[in-house]
Amino acid sequence: MAEQEMLLDTATIRAAVAGEKWAKEKVIEHYTPMIDELAVNEDMKQHLIMKLLEELPNFPMGQA
Repeated sequence: MAEQEMLLDTATIRAAVAGEKWAKEKVIEHYTPMIDELAVNEDMKQHLIMKLLEELPNFPMGQA
């Protein structure tokens, strides 16, 4: 159950893939703790966020 609470909902993911600003912001917010762990400085943090945003349109939605 706790794992499900940590996941983004399908509607938000679909909206982010479609380019909706509010949804992309929610995705960034969701992944910020992981990005903060990986980034050694602010430049790397911004780079990781940009890569995340660049890859969103490629997310395989399939039959979800």
